[in-house]
Amino acid sequence: MATPVLQVRNLTTRFKTERGVVTAVDNVSFEVAAGETLAIVGESGSGKSVTSMSILRLIPSPPGRIENGEILFDGKDLLKLNEDEMRAIRGDRIAMIFQDSMSSLNPSITIGKQIAEPITLHRNASWNEAYEKARDLLSMVQIPDAQSRLSVYPHQFSGGMRQRSMIAMALACQPKLIIADEPTTALDVTVQAQILDLLKDLTQKAQTSMILITHDMGVVARYADRVAVMYGGRIVEQGPAREIFNRPAHPYTQGLLASIPRIDSDPSQPLPAIEGMPPDLSALPVGCAFAPRCPKATRECEASRPALAKVSEGHLKACFNT
Repeated sequence: MATPVLQVRNLTTRFKTERGVVTAVDNVSFEVAAGETLAIVGESGSGKSVTSMSILRLIPSPPGRIENGEILFDGKDLLKLNEDEMRAIRGDRIAMIFQDSMSSLNPSITIGKQIAEPITLHRNASWNEAYEKARDLLSMVQIPDAQSRLSVYPHQFSGGMRQRSMIAMALACQPKLIIADEPTTALDVTVQAQILDLLKDLTQKAQTSMILITHDMGVVARYADRVAVMYGGRIVEQGPAREIFNRPAHPYTQGLLASIPRIDSDPSQPLPAIEGMPPDLSALPVGCAFAPRCPKATRECEASRPALAKVSEGHLKACFNT
């Protein structure tokens, strides 16, 4: 793999709640190379979004706390920077596209001003220069009549156009890394494809790395170079996307892939489902968190947690039995 832009090592993030301590991210490690798209996949509650928020140090404290690990970006450990230094990185070198554009955009500020603001902050540009750049960015994300749209408020845009505006804002300072957290939530299928195609195209042209957080394995197959599968706050499998899809090694990954409709499947037969529910992160079992739902689980799985082990070059899995 090329030189990593981001290296996450042994990251652990916990929250103190009324029900006890919740380990949302448990000893997670991965890398993202320059120009690469890494997809982090898993069911809701698996720790995907908390991982991304931890990278940008946006975990609310209290109740949350990053308790262990390193987050190396361009060789610097983000966990050792002060808040002013982190603020200089957010929106500039690392940008984030959040799940819900309506709640992420400020409803009382025009689209143009929201895109222009990080340009004035991080590039010391005048407002006139920043607005010109904002207009160009809106054109780049294929919003028609970009000049007049600068004065529009978020509620006057459709969901797809708001998401395009979020992409424009993320690209405003030409970041080295974009974190896209479920960037097509609540959009219809056609608009989803348009947004993801646009995001992939723009990041490839700018040689920007991307972390794509999703639960949609179809999206992963089309857009990701590598995949990290999360369950119960831990990475249970990771490797090249083609390898993961052709030779999934963990029963959880196998279950996710089996639940995807196939064009050659019998429409009269129900899709396979993973039985049971995701684990309670405040009361994780001693052994493998997936064991209660796993058809291949043994006593060893219930007694101890498997570490990530090599399946093939660049392909790792945390399972005793596959």
